[in-house]
Amino acid sequence: MNMNHHVEVVENQVLQLTAYDMPELGADEVLVEVYYSGLCGSDVPRVFDKGAHFYPITLGHEFSGKVVAVGQDVEKYTQGDSVCCAPLVPCQECDVCEQGLYSLCKHYSFVGSRRQGGNAHYVAIPQKCCFKLPNTVSLVEGAFFEPITVGLHPIVMAGGCKDKHVVIIGAGTIGLLTLQVAKALGAASVTTIDICDDKLETARQLGSDRTVNSLDSEQMAEFSELSSSTKNQMIIELAGVPETFMLSLNIAGPRASIYLVGTIHKDFNIAYKDYEKVLRKELSIVGSWMNYSYPYPGEEWDIACQLFSEGKINTKVLLDGIYEPDMYITRVSQLPTQPMSGKILLSWGQEDE
Repeated sequence: MNMNHHVEVVENQVLQLTAYDMPELGADEVLVEVYYSGLCGSDVPRVFDKGAHFYPITLGHEFSGKVVAVGQDVEKYTQGDSVCCAPLVPCQECDVCEQGLYSLCKHYSFVGSRRQGGNAHYVAIPQKCCFKLPNTVSLVEGAFFEPITVGLHPIVMAGGCKDKHVVIIGAGTIGLLTLQVAKALGAASVTTIDICDDKLETARQLGSDRTVNSLDSEQMAEFSELSSSTKNQMIIELAGVPETFMLSLNIAGPRASIYLVGTIHKDFNIAYKDYEKVLRKELSIVGSWMNYSYPYPGEEWDIACQLFSEGKINTKVLLDGIYEPDMYITRVSQLPTQPMSGKILLSWGQEDE
């Protein structure tokens, strides 16, 4: 165990399998043998659009594995524990951290972005970033904890979604996880909106009560009429484009709550008639940033663990594939012309017992 291999972004658009010495373990750190590491949509611009904080960088913030060593101050974890990573490293000293609002920390670090991440055979992470997995949760499922908690965060902020009519805009991996969460937590109904019929078919397979292709004017007109009078409505916007923000305002029923999760990366204007919809419908618009709360990493992670343990989350239909390093590099390099059809997982070839 003297060498540690990483799938590294050496420079913009260049991925390489690189060997390093094993990381030195800090007193408060845990050494994890990584089994599975997921590619997040936020990683794509870090690979292709000069979006990384530095180069070379080892990405990976959605990963799971087993503890192989612990620092001298680590008490919660022992060799052999199965864990996943909660990648935010809050300072726990700023004013918002003192309020337990860890997602809003002003001086945070982040595994796989601001420090080296889990696209490595072995990675050292702070013990607070480890979340212990019970034997009822597989390590493949553990690699989905970070994305599923992104969808859980607005639901936790809302005090749950029981008996609410939930509308999910954007049927990517997080959207398809969130619809399963909403069903499992007792939503009165779940509607999934996207522009891709294949994704909407997957949403139906996963239990979405209604699916709507927003490019289909007939489907949209029918749903908008129904939605405009729906009470107790919770809209979760995950696509992160101006059009879906406007769509949220258009379909919202009276006093609906709109939770904005998707990140919009360009400026846009809003017409006063659209702004007026917020007033006339008395809408609540809430921002949702990351996926952490008090006590760290938060209730989101405990709920995720419970739902996976109870077999209520299907990840098999959400996989693009599980790839060992060379094939992973090939698959990721194809993304500009062959987009992800689900979650891309990096594996180092171990058996998930």
